[in-house]
Amino acid sequence: MTKQTMTSFSLLAPAKLNLFLHINGRREDGYHELETLFTFLNYGDELTFTLTNTASIEVTGDTQGIPLNDNLIYKAAILLQNHCQISFGVKINLIKILPMGGGVGGGSSDAASTLLALNKLWKCHLSLDELAQLGIKLGADVPVFINGRSALAQGIGEKLVDVELEKKWFCVVHPNEHISTAKIFTHPDLKRDTPKLKGDWQQQTLRNDCESLVKKLCPEVEKTLQWLLKYAPSKMTGTGSCCFAEFATQKEAQLVLENLPNTWSGFIASSVNISPAHTQLNAIH
Repeated sequence: MTKQTMTSFSLLAPAKLNLFLHINGRREDGYHELETLFTFLNYGDELTFTLTNTASIEVTGDTQGIPLNDNLIYKAAILLQNHCQISFGVKINLIKILPMGGGVGGGSSDAASTLLALNKLWKCHLSLDELAQLGIKLGADVPVFINGRSALAQGIGEKLVDVELEKKWFCVVHPNEHISTAKIFTHPDLKRDTPKLKGDWQQQTLRNDCESLVKKLCPEVEKTLQWLLKYAPSKMTGTGSCCFAEFATQKEAQLVLENLPNTWSGFIASSVNISPAHTQLNAIH
């Protein structure tokens, strides 16, 4: 990495995987009660933050043509700037690696890394809990990225219990389909009645409650899961469309990636219990 200073530095916005996702019910406000297990991957988007003396927020790089006011990076920066009444601005450059609509948390991770970085760059001195309270306004997955630890999440995703998971290597496959999270969570056929976990989650049958619906709506996801099944048990993350299989070694995961059909894209990465964004941030003085 390039030399880090307090006026400009880069942070990873890592991918997450939902190792399972149970939906327990739907609340009156439209949000869903859920239980899910998050792990982070040592792989993701890269954001570079440069302090400016004007109050303007500028987002450059791989913005995918998203209007500035709809960009979660911009929204996160404005949210923190207003909350803390900051007179400085920032230029943020995005190198986009993670697929959009892939269920690996790209947008939420970008927003969380923005809040974490600007909290330091602008010297806001907010705690992680305070940042998470801001982050929930941007999306249900943002607090887990701010918390920065592998976690069992409950509620709408904001009640987090840190867990230590064994390091694994994952082959993650994106079938080049964009799945709308809102479409899945508002669909009448979504399973919403899984009983809440009792006792040790590791001793129970776990699944992704979105998977059957997504496979029906997007046959390419079903094909991806079937293809991965040749190598290891396959799962879908979040509301899709990315699917994954876990392996004990980098070599095993790499062999699967090398056989990937050329109509799909993918990557391999190891899981980490502490988000790379936090590890990098702690190294900046």
